[in-house]
Amino acid sequence: MKLLISPINEAEAQEAVAGGADIIDVKNPKEGALGASYPWVIKQIRQNAPSGIEVSCTIGDIPNLPGLASLAALGAATLDVDYVKVGLYGLKSSEDATFLLQQVCRAVKGYNPKTKIAAAGYADAPKIGTINPLLIPEVVHKAEADIAMIDTAIKDGTNLLNHLTAKQLQLFVDSAHEFGLQAALAGSLRKQDLPVIYNIGADIAGLRGAACTNSDRSKGHLTRELVAELCEILKP
Repeated sequence: MKLLISPINEAEAQEAVAGGADIIDVKNPKEGALGASYPWVIKQIRQNAPSGIEVSCTIGDIPNLPGLASLAALGAATLDVDYVKVGLYGLKSSEDATFLLQQVCRAVKGYNPKTKIAAAGYADAPKIGTINPLLIPEVVHKAEADIAMIDTAIKDGTNLLNHLTAKQLQLFVDSAHEFGLQAALAGSLRKQDLPVIYNIGADIAGLRGAACTNSDRSKGHLTRELVAELCEILKP
């Protein structure tokens, strides 16, 4: 399982690399769970990251605006990232989600077919009135994207495992794998949650707060020591 760590700037990205993260996922928590960072920040992190480290960026918690989403995704793809992530925040049906994601894929893959596209649903979907996250693998498959993901939209002290059971997450991961996709799980995960996520069979575990001082994704600072502790849990 790969460990995805989400820095907000170059200094934090260097800490994540030094701590042993597999994927550097650039985001801006001020703009939401999958808040988009600035192009120049992503570009700098990509340029300075070691060649063996994958870099991801998110284009935000997206409303049901396929044109906006595809244009933002194309912009992200030009920054030479390995992954472009889109949060399916404003999508209420699998049909709408599939159409939007198809446009994202067309934009990104038309620029660079090797760039992987991750689509995230939200474990707390009932609170925000969006698509059932357990439908995301089918949406990703139909849109010909690469990674099905679950995160949480509202950062209120609860996390992924407060909203979905291990059995439900297992169904999500199994469904993704049956479609030939990778499965990523995130959502205020704590260090003690990683064995559960690993045993479920997720391909990627995404964290920020657990790698920050005081476990605070917004006001804390990401450190190499905390990232290393997370990596240590995943060693065989």
